[in-house]
Amino acid sequence: MTQSPPPSLLSRIGLAFGAFFGILGDAQLAARFVALRGGADPAAAPPPAAAPTPAPVLKQAGPDAALQLLALLQRDARLIDFAGESLAAYDDAQIGAAARLVHEGCAKVLREHFDIVPVRAEAEGARITLAAGFDAAAVKLTGNVVGQPPFSGSLSHRGWRVAEVRLPRLAEGHDARVLAPAEVEL
Repeated sequence: MTQSPPPSLLSRIGLAFGAFFGILGDAQLAARFVALRGGADPAAAPPPAAAPTPAPVLKQAGPDAALQLLALLQRDARLIDFAGESLAAYDDAQIGAAARLVHEGCAKVLREHFDIVPVRAEAEGARITLAAGFDAAAVKLTGNVVGQPPFSGSLSHRGWRVAEVRLPRLAEGHDARVLAPAEVEL
């Protein structure tokens, strides 16, 4: 078998970047690289490949529910008015009074339309252990994350999960893009 000439410097740079990101994203490739660096025979049969992970199916989120939530937050908390207002002309006491009203209105919307529960039942600050296969969508690892599970650490935030949603039904033909109608005083 004839050996091909060594790759050029530019080819090796591209190969190095590809290898770097490949090793970061593929534990099996990283293990083969470690074995190769340790003197393993590259011609030896590679370990069996893991079944490819299917690409996630992305679903299109309709905007109506998000627009409906914005409308509720505007109606009960004046959130859009508050966020759109420049606060430079107001003193801290005025901003605090407005923030209190926005906070109360937002809390009312959340209570009326959602059941929100903690992701983790433990108290914040508690020491917990995450076993292999933990739900990475529900638990975010922070700090010095190295190695494989189980991971032990301190719970810094319990997280939030929606247990139930109770948004009002929209009437046929309702334009959800109108978050709050203009008001005209006569």
